Amino acid sequence: MEGLIKGLIDVALGHDENRNEDPGPRDRQEQSRSTWAQVVSGEEQDENDSDRPHGSKQSHWNRQEQSHLGRAEWDNVDSEPSRRPHKISQMQAAHEGYERNDDGGRHGYNQNYSRRKDEEENKDGWETVGKRPPRQQPHKIQMGQWNGYKRPSTEQEYSDEAEVGAKIEPSEEELSDLSQACSKIWELDLNRLVPGKDYEIDCGGGKKVYQKEDLAEGSLFTWLSEDIFRRPTFSRFCSLLDNYNPNEGCKEVITSEEKQEQAAFIEEISRTAPIKYLHKYLSRKGILSESYQDFKRTLTTLWFDLYGRGGASASSSAFEHVFVGEIKQRGEEEVSGFHNWLQFYLEEAKGRVDYQGYIFPRRRGQTPDSETQLLTIQFEWNGVLKAVSSTLVGVSPEFEIALYTLCFFMGGEDNHIELGPYQVNIKCYRFGDRIGSVFPMA
Repeated sequence: MEGLIKGLIDVALGHDENRNEDPGPRDRQEQSRSTWAQVVSGEEQDENDSDRPHGSKQSHWNRQEQSHLGRAEWDNVDSEPSRRPHKISQMQAAHEGYERNDDGGRHGYNQNYSRRKDEEENKDGWETVGKRPPRQQPHKIQMGQWNGYKRPSTEQEYSDEAEVGAKIEPSEEELSDLSQACSKIWELDLNRLVPGKDYEIDCGGGKKVYQKEDLAEGSLFTWLSEDIFRRPTFSRFCSLLDNYNPNEGCKEVITSEEKQEQAAFIEEISRTAPIKYLHKYLSRKGILSESYQDFKRTLTTLWFDLYGRGGASASSSAFEHVFVGEIKQRGEEEVSGFHNWLQFYLEEAKGRVDYQGYIFPRRRGQTPDSETQLLTIQFEWNGVLKAVSSTLVGVSPEFEIALYTLCFFMGGEDNHIELGPYQVNIKCYRFGDRIGSVFPMA
């Protein structure tokens, strides 16, 4: 009886013996995640989405970039408004400070949230970005880092050189076998993410290429660890994504600051093992000189120099086509290029990409799941369909640059290789002495 009375008293007084217990590993993991709405500033949505149908599929977003992403810089990321309404989830409505009514509309402004947001925007050069979802901590990022990427590359701070020693020396077997060389680059990708630890995806339903119905109830990316965009190569890569007009045939104007962003990105990735291996390989094969400075200039020229595509001069580059994506304007609109998972994640998080399911693999028993890092998918970008697209999920920017550059110089149009557990065909199309397109095929 005494125990019962004590229990009733504890409940009445709000005591809880377990309240101060340390959270379990899963709880700590949940606390380490943040939603995309906490990364893309609410101000950007207010300014840019007022005339735009917006929303996203139901998912928890997560991200990013404490030491490398500046909000003012991110607010400049833009592309054409979506041409069709996107779905808006209850979670996003909560992120935006709204409440949904029963018929899917929005009504009223959550003033408690507004007051909480004002209290959280603070001090010491740090600012709360986005909105607080239930049971998750707001993700704070330091302002102004991306603006620093626009300075001359010699005035910027870079990571230490990768300590790889003999690992970057290609063996005779690798020099005589492109597949073995590509496998070595896969092994050297120390920045590659781990599914379930660094991010999570939901592949949704499968379909044939010709099927156009949306078979994905949610978004492809469920969450991404906030630590990822603290990594310098990831951060510098993402700073380049807003430098292009997505319309194919539209002449690009690259400013001096954008050129400095390019140089800084090349300098950063050149300190990593995959790029160092690439240089050793190409110099040993006599393709490029042993000068590392010459090698970096070659990478800059190969990936960033402009050429004509879609009937206009200086309208495209290898980087824009492969990683950012373009929308063909002649005839029926369609998306071309766009094979990078980071660009997909960012655009999906902003509501510009609508993931519609994966494409059935050619071989049975290879149905993709949350662990799969080579995906063939279908999606819409700004309301324009990409019927089939392949991408390597979770790999680092330096890995993709090294892999595709090696296949361009040493391979042909079809390059059948192995990357860890995956048998891949790296398709490489040349545009004269430039990369026209390059991407993986399962």
